[in-house]
Amino acid sequence: MIGGRYEGLKYPESQRSDHVDIIHGVRVPDPYRWLEEIDSERTREWIDAQNRITFGYLGRTQAREKIRRRIRELWDYERYTAPFKRGERYFYTKNDGLQNQNVLYWMDSLGTEPRVLLDPSRLSEDGTVALTGFHASEVGGLLAYGLSESGSDWQEWRVMEVETGRDLGDHLKWTKLTSVAWTHDGTGFYYSRYDEPEEGLEYKGPNYYQKLFHHRLGEPQPEDELVYERPDQKEWRFRPQITEDGRYLVITVTRGTYPENGVFIKDLEYNKETVELLNRFDARYIFVGNEGPLFYFMTDNGAPMARLIAIDTSRPEPGQWEQIIPEASDAIQSVVVAGDSFVLTYLHDAHNLLKVFDGEGNLIQEVRLPGMGAVSELTGRRGDPEAFYQFTEFTTPGTIYRYDVETGESEVFREPSLGFDPDDYVTEQVFYGSKDGTRVPMFISRRRDLKKDGENPCYLYGYGGFNISLTPSFNVRDLVWMEMGGVFAQANLRGGGEYGKPWHESGIKLRKQNVFDDFIAAAEWLIENGYTSTPRLAVSGRSNGGLLIGACMTQRPGLFGACVPIVGVLDMLRFEKFTVGWGWTSDYGSADDPEEFKALLAYSPYHNVRPGTDYPPTLVTTGDHDDRVFPAHSFKFAAALQATQAGDAPILIRIDTKSGHGAGKPTSKLIDEYADELAFIHKNLRM
Repeated sequence: MIGGRYEGLKYPESQRSDHVDIIHGVRVPDPYRWLEEIDSERTREWIDAQNRITFGYLGRTQAREKIRRRIRELWDYERYTAPFKRGERYFYTKNDGLQNQNVLYWMDSLGTEPRVLLDPSRLSEDGTVALTGFHASEVGGLLAYGLSESGSDWQEWRVMEVETGRDLGDHLKWTKLTSVAWTHDGTGFYYSRYDEPEEGLEYKGPNYYQKLFHHRLGEPQPEDELVYERPDQKEWRFRPQITEDGRYLVITVTRGTYPENGVFIKDLEYNKETVELLNRFDARYIFVGNEGPLFYFMTDNGAPMARLIAIDTSRPEPGQWEQIIPEASDAIQSVVVAGDSFVLTYLHDAHNLLKVFDGEGNLIQEVRLPGMGAVSELTGRRGDPEAFYQFTEFTTPGTIYRYDVETGESEVFREPSLGFDPDDYVTEQVFYGSKDGTRVPMFISRRRDLKKDGENPCYLYGYGGFNISLTPSFNVRDLVWMEMGGVFAQANLRGGGEYGKPWHESGIKLRKQNVFDDFIAAAEWLIENGYTSTPRLAVSGRSNGGLLIGACMTQRPGLFGACVPIVGVLDMLRFEKFTVGWGWTSDYGSADDPEEFKALLAYSPYHNVRPGTDYPPTLVTTGDHDDRVFPAHSFKFAAALQATQAGDAPILIRIDTKSGHGAGKPTSKLIDEYADELAFIHKNLRM
């Protein structure tokens, strides 16, 4: 039995077994394999013991309650999502400030009084039931909505009448990461689900063989019509959409997190067989809209920065495709149709530009945005006179704008009132050289009067994966950090989508080390340029970003003053074996491949914890039933760090209960989580 001590605390003992796997002839010890049995009595006792130590430590941190109060004060502002229109009705969500979950509203028109349609906070005492999806029927009379409990990715769908709020009794289960597509007659909708898992495997077993169904209102789920399945393709997932004219079912087919996808269509007017319109899985194809049989797609086929094309479904051969908007030097991030125009967001050095084109692909205008920020939402439909978008900056929460297609003018639709002055802060963008000379951008936000004397506490955040771009975003935690005199930095690492397909592909599989090199170079740049110093530098990342922190702290433990890997992927040799982890081989590769195994083993955080190493203060965080990134990743990593720590810095793990990967987490839990994180950093950077 192995334990450790810090500040008079005795870490819970984590039994170390002699389990060894032989992978491609290499002996790979896995001494904490038993922690993968997350519901066993031994593991539950371990979780309880770890939490007693962690919450005891955090509870004695003098600054915690003051930090928590300030987070709560600043969190108390109205927040909105961009509305969307069905029929004559508009739908959007709003949070008054401290409500545990956003409330869904609807209006008969933009000038009428909003009415509450669904308040998820009333569905549980602790706010852990979340609204994870909602889709209105074509005329806006019915709403299908998905709920999840305790942060799970599993959803259960129900249906209500919009006018009365009456529940119709429909109840669909075993859906995960799906959407709903209503038929235009409002009699039913398409959705995807899995077979019911074996008992005990809901939060552990791999999710394979998704199927596409049609549900008719009023009928029990076992009577749903199976529309499409592929028993020969266990990894395929199906996302249904209905074209705005109601004629076609569009099925986007994905394989895990590979950006390349297929698109199948079904003519509903004649109930024809499903046609594999795009089945080569050679590029991204994002359906934008249609005019009869002419379908518009945003794609990176032949255009690493993406372009807009039109495909006549009667002549779908690539040689017949028409280019509408060509590739540019900035990557296209999204496209919607509004009126007869195409509205596009572009990524320019990791912040957004908003441009409007006519139906022939001619530029009408570039919409003037308030600053260097992000268009985080964009909604619109063909024939409607408007589009809505949300604009966000690091020091300003999202404001919703209505763009008038006819006049080209934008006006504020909803704007939050703030309990601070954004003018007290400044955001700059810098560029630095990575290990191989690659030019990498980074945003730095701070108080305007901060001095670059090398003594500032700094919070460096990163992600670097899955073609996901880190654009400017507002977080109350980061604002409180800056109020405390801290610098907030966000690095745009390779593996993301900030510069299109090449940027993503330069940070995956055998090139994944580039991502870690980019992040380490960001930390070194901040130190060299006087923003901070090693004892004052905290680093954090979530999910794939948790892997980033785990890899960097095991490769360069002496570079950081504190580390917070959040719900991280930390055992790179077994991530494929749990829940949807098999889908991440697009970025990580697979331990089944000998060359990819070597690369994975070389940086896997759990396998690179070395005895006799002085690791920085570390707070590992996870949810006890995270069914996306299996919590045993964090359990095993924390146990290994505690057992091998040679220095006197704390190694703690915070295990949230009734919590998953983070989606739908109630406001009260988020405030507590952020307060604990900042309190841990505050104490260990000796602020």
